[in-house]
Amino acid sequence: MACRGVHFALTDEQRNQLLALVESQGDVIEFIQEDIEEQWDTEWLCETDKAWDAIHRCLTDGTLSEDDSTPFHWCVLNGSQMYVGDDYVVSFVDVPNVKQVSEAIAPLSESEFRSRYDAIDQEDYGMPLSDEDFEYTWSYFSALRDLFSRAATANRSVLFSVDQ
Repeated sequence: MACRGVHFALTDEQRNQLLALVESQGDVIEFIQEDIEEQWDTEWLCETDKAWDAIHRCLTDGTLSEDDSTPFHWCVLNGSQMYVGDDYVVSFVDVPNVKQVSEAIAPLSESEFRSRYDAIDQEDYGMPLSDEDFEYTWSYFSALRDLFSRAATANRSVLFSVDQ
């Protein structure tokens, strides 16, 4: 699989359907693929491609650890897990926490983000740190920060999905 991530700012209807599916142990992946992805509302999504990995590392302790729960952690991997399986990660951040994420990531400057990027352990990351990779990561982070800001203003929850 491609490991390409996408963040979606959900409508109230999508949010409610997702939560109902999780509660009833319904097919969350089918719902994401056939409803949310099918609509592909470009105003309310942010493709994070493979940059989601480095973004999460830059916002946390430099790893993909799921041990902590702060607004920085919720941005990518550590929201509420909506799916149990090895083939997808589906992380959900509800409206109050979307606002906290937006407030936490809004002030991050490119230089601060670069310092966080440079602190990533290359061996754990699995690829060399480079100017090119940083620019790739920063560009996706900037778009993601904008999505969280718009979602917070519109009172939308955010769903992150990536195939493994």
